[in-house]
Amino acid sequence: MRVPSDQVTAQAAELSQALQARPRLQVHEGLDMPVIEAPREELAGLMRELRDAQRFDHCAFVTAVDRLPDQPRFEVVYALYSIARNRWLRVKTRCGEDDPRVPSVTGIWPGADWHERECYDMFGVVFDGHPDLRRILMPEEFPHHPLRKDFPRDGIEPDRLYRQWEAARRAPPGGA
Repeated sequence: MRVPSDQVTAQAAELSQALQARPRLQVHEGLDMPVIEAPREELAGLMRELRDAQRFDHCAFVTAVDRLPDQPRFEVVYALYSIARNRWLRVKTRCGEDDPRVPSVTGIWPGADWHERECYDMFGVVFDGHPDLRRILMPEEFPHHPLRKDFPRDGIEPDRLYRQWEAARRAPPGGA
């Protein structure tokens, strides 16, 4: 169900007021929810404040957008929900190709675990402090991140991949 625009306007204004001690944030109206754009240096503290003070107790998803050729290249997007207040919020931060890192929110919302792993797997964004950051869809030895815009349009040569996977499968444990 779509939230009426006057409610989104009021929610964005309320958040802007509540977060005025953080002048580097940009709070604005999205299509159907408020949006906060935050520098990655402020992300961990902001997310904790959103959970504790604003009661956004559920992280519904974490994903990334490859904005190539724009810089910083990656936009990491979080959808948060307040069960008590029945409100959605989108939070965005950016990180560059040369340092594709953001703080993990798994210590705030444990349910973000697999979302962050998928984002790492598909885009190569590293979530600092994640308790088990490893691929979740692609094999560990896969050298690419398939949702990046510079991933080959036709994919990777399947025969080469099968040879690599077969060699890895047959290798003795511990590389001996």
